[in-house]
Amino acid sequence: MKVAMLTYSVKPRGGVEHALAVAEALAGRGHEVVVSALAQPGEAFFRNTTVATALIEHVPAHEAFDDRILAMVAAYREGLRPLLAGGGFDIVHAQDCISANAALDLRDEGVIDHVVRTVHHVDEFISPSLIACQDRSILMPDLVLCVSHPWIDRLAGEFGVPAELVRNGVDCDRFRAPRDAAERAADRAALGLGDRLAVLTVGGIEPRKGSLTLLEGFAHLRAQEPERDPLLLIVGGATLFDYRDEIDRFQARARELGVGEHVRLVGRVGPAALERHYRAADLFAFPSTKEGFGLVALEALAAGLPVVASEIDVFLTFLAHGESALLSPPGDGDALGRGLVRLARDPGLCERLVAGGRHVVDAYGWDVAAVAHEDAYRSFQGHRIGAAG
Repeated sequence: MKVAMLTYSVKPRGGVEHALAVAEALAGRGHEVVVSALAQPGEAFFRNTTVATALIEHVPAHEAFDDRILAMVAAYREGLRPLLAGGGFDIVHAQDCISANAALDLRDEGVIDHVVRTVHHVDEFISPSLIACQDRSILMPDLVLCVSHPWIDRLAGEFGVPAELVRNGVDCDRFRAPRDAAERAADRAALGLGDRLAVLTVGGIEPRKGSLTLLEGFAHLRAQEPERDPLLLIVGGATLFDYRDEIDRFQARARELGVGEHVRLVGRVGPAALERHYRAADLFAFPSTKEGFGLVALEALAAGLPVVASEIDVFLTFLAHGESALLSPPGDGDALGRGLVRLARDPGLCERLVAGGRHVVDAYGWDVAAVAHEDAYRSFQGHRIGAAG
């Protein structure tokens, strides 16, 4: 098959990594895949990829947010037009509402004849443009896919839209435990960790990431384990949205808790630096209140990190409390902190969770995800041919 894989950004976000990794795995199975995204002049995808790319240049204007969203959709649509009109793609697959709306415009014009959309999760937007963008991208595609069963159930219940399950995955060549003590020591030295107990999270500061809960849990850990001088590393944060207010709340709360100087806001990093953080950390904390899947938790398991995460439905699809992670109620900083303290004090528990995590990771290769996508594409094509006949 010839597949156009569409994502709205070249920055390191879970949906963008998913698009690249699925495209690479499909190409490894003999399909021709082109990944398209919006990018500013001179930008490229945050990591190298082995598949063909078609980047559509767009410079965001200094205008109202809703106008910027509409301009992004229009720029994407016009950039896709020559690619899709002459490309002869068997599958046009969008990973987000912006790329989906651009493709839906072209379908409605007759430039292409279908749009496939993966809904990773549904956001609670307040912006009229994004509400309309998201609703249309769920209700109007010809095939809707999800990466977890809970979101299939929600789309059916809240939107009346049937969706099929595809898989997420993890690259165990990139996300792995240190090969030996020397590599771990070098990674920790490169990050200036010394002998401190390093707690890692990936995803930046956002309300749905449970950032304030994370702070409270970390403060609990510091109070209980002062001799280990815990350090919180927050990696990532590339997003379309402006979370300055949440960052201000986060920093104010850190000062109130007396932990501000022990929190390192790393921000966006390249692939090699991200992998180094996973190898160098001691514990991984992921107290999200909403995720489509939680890809970074899977990356942490692959890197051999003990994980404390929130007990939300999507995490329960691949994490089991006491077997592959410790799970705590969403929004409960004290419970999160108690989980971190348990791991800090019990090496045997850490070893058991890491071993359980390896079994989880074994079931989530990107090759398995590629097969699930193939099956969904072929079933979709078969239904279309049958309907036409």
